[in-house]
Amino acid sequence: MAIDVQDLKDRITALVADDAPDGGAAGNAVADLLRALNNGTVRAAQRTADGTWRANAWVKEGILLGFRIGRIVDYSTDHFPFFDKNTYPLKPLQLGDGVRVVPGGSSVRTGAHLASGVVCMPPMYVNVGAYVGADTMIDSHALVGSCAQIGARVHLSAAAQVGGVLEPVNATPVIVEDDVFVGGGCGLYEGCVVREGAVLAAGVRLTASTRLYDTVNETVIAGTAQEPLEVPAGAVVVPGTRPMTSDFGREHGLSLYAPIIVKYRDASTDAATVLEEALR
Repeated sequence: MAIDVQDLKDRITALVADDAPDGGAAGNAVADLLRALNNGTVRAAQRTADGTWRANAWVKEGILLGFRIGRIVDYSTDHFPFFDKNTYPLKPLQLGDGVRVVPGGSSVRTGAHLASGVVCMPPMYVNVGAYVGADTMIDSHALVGSCAQIGARVHLSAAAQVGGVLEPVNATPVIVEDDVFVGGGCGLYEGCVVREGAVLAAGVRLTASTRLYDTVNETVIAGTAQEPLEVPAGAVVVPGTRPMTSDFGREHGLSLYAPIIVKYRDASTDAATVLEEALR
């Protein structure tokens, strides 16, 4: 049954504004929202025509409403103790979804969309509100946080952490666009945006306030109070350092972490990342 998105938005907006929402109406609205998030009809953030990403605040409010009305229940199996709000069980995946979940302790919460061809290597975790595009690899110990938006053909390497941004509701979550390679142990937090085709070397850490040093164009990229940090399309980013300028820092030879763009993606970079295809 198709969901009327505008009707769903109106219902959730009214319920969130109510100090004591009707439990039945709220439960039905949250269930409809989670179904729409599961199948990708509704997303926690969307890209506008000019390429800007904007959060859908009402979607995040609906997810929070689900926590507000939920009660803790026992979802445990014989080998997996599991206690959570009754509104947020595991995602109802089926063989026909075309998602590969390798055994070994992975979890995907309901309300997360996994497109056909996604590969989940154990153990990994995808939280509510997340969107993962077709043919993306989520490697072992990787996290896709609440409401994070991951594009198609992305490789999230082992231990990569894509943080969740559920609150504040107007804040844009972490965005990773199509064909991005995220190296092992990377950390992406606070709504930063990684544009199409970028390559993040192992250990790169980015937040909304990180300063990114572009040695190719000799510029410094930084977010603002209104807009998050953006990694340019095709950028190849490695972890680096910059010296402290204080007297104490110079005296002791101290340096600060600084991510650096060393080049922009070309044919040789594509060849270096083609190994992921062998794992599909």
